[in-house]
Amino acid sequence: MRIDRVKLIAEMARQEITVNELAKKACVSQVTITAARGGKSCSRNSALHIARGLGVDVSELLPEED
Repeated sequence: MRIDRVKLIAEMARQEITVNELAKKACVSQVTITAARGGKSCSRNSALHIARGLGVDVSELLPEED
């Protein structure tokens, strides 16, 4: 599953949360957050944890459908 990197970066900036803080809140590694921010794919479970850590629905972080 791929998280839209722009949406992730924008939401993190909006909440003024760092990679380290989000990793702790989402219970995933900093490497996972950094990879998602870089446009790499992650597991569905990781995407759900990241969204939960940000307090948003995972659909808000997914790329727009073509």
